[in-house]
Amino acid sequence: MVGTVTTSTDTTATAAAMKKSLGMNKDDFMKLFIAQLKFQDPLKPQDPSAMLDQLSQLSLVEQSYNSNTALKDLLTAQNNTINLTALSFIGKDIKANGNVATFDGSTASVLEFNLSLPATSAQVSITDSTGKTIRTAALGACTAGNNTFAWDGRDNSGALLPAGAYTFAINATAANGTTLPASTFTTGRIDGVDLSGSTPQLTIGSTSVALSDIISVGV
Repeated sequence: MVGTVTTSTDTTATAAAMKKSLGMNKDDFMKLFIAQLKFQDPLKPQDPSAMLDQLSQLSLVEQSYNSNTALKDLLTAQNNTINLTALSFIGKDIKANGNVATFDGSTASVLEFNLSLPATSAQVSITDSTGKTIRTAALGACTAGNNTFAWDGRDNSGALLPAGAYTFAINATAANGTTLPASTFTTGRIDGVDLSGSTPQLTIGSTSVALSDIISVGV
């Protein structure tokens, strides 16, 4: 009995939604079709082929609406799955594409970057939210692959900076004197998830990281 009531409710809801979207539902189409048969000229009845075309059009309209509804339901389910996946990252250490250095006010922030070739010299530049460079440091020679720099949260004068999100860039030089491109990464422990937008944003303190930018996840 419960199943019958649910099916009837779903059918009624679908018909109401179809009417709101298209202005008519299948019942309205059928009423028009019956009225057309009722008031046709008996001496010049409706062409059977034309009637079949109208019935076919009615079926196509309903199938098209049902397909769109199914796709919307599928998209909703997919978004719910993505949101649940984002929530599972809370408490995990992640590495993502980006160049944000999150400083908590006391613990050194580890800045990670990758070089395609060895560098004879490299320098890191750290900027604040206004774009002002507050710290530069020589890194010396760096190997090809992943490299790190532990930033103590201090500026060039040695003053401890407030907690917050900073950005960094790497300037590396190869043995032949050419500039090497460096891929930078945002790292840290996820402490929250923002689901208010179209895509989930993971947070590391005051830093936001898109779910699609994550490269690796640790425990």
